[in-house]
Amino acid sequence: MKKPVAPPPPSFEQSLAELESIVDALEKGEMSLEESLTVFERGIGLTRACQQALDVAEQRVRILTDTRPDAGPRSESGSDLEPFESND
Repeated sequence: MKKPVAPPPPSFEQSLAELESIVDALEKGEMSLEESLTVFERGIGLTRACQQALDVAEQRVRILTDTRPDAGPRSESGSDLEPFESND
């Protein structure tokens, strides 16, 4: 039996649109406490996903706009990333 494949995560724009609708729904105050908590929890997850997407985009912009001669992509440890494997 095959494992069910999880759908791809929503795009930043989809997450933001859903988050906006959640805020609108919560501001109306027409949900029960339990419904509100469930929707709020979903909103927190969407907020974190949006923030992570923004962090990645910001890092890409920094790399692209860095004018230092030694500027280039770096790994999380801070070392330069090589575009190809070297056979040294």
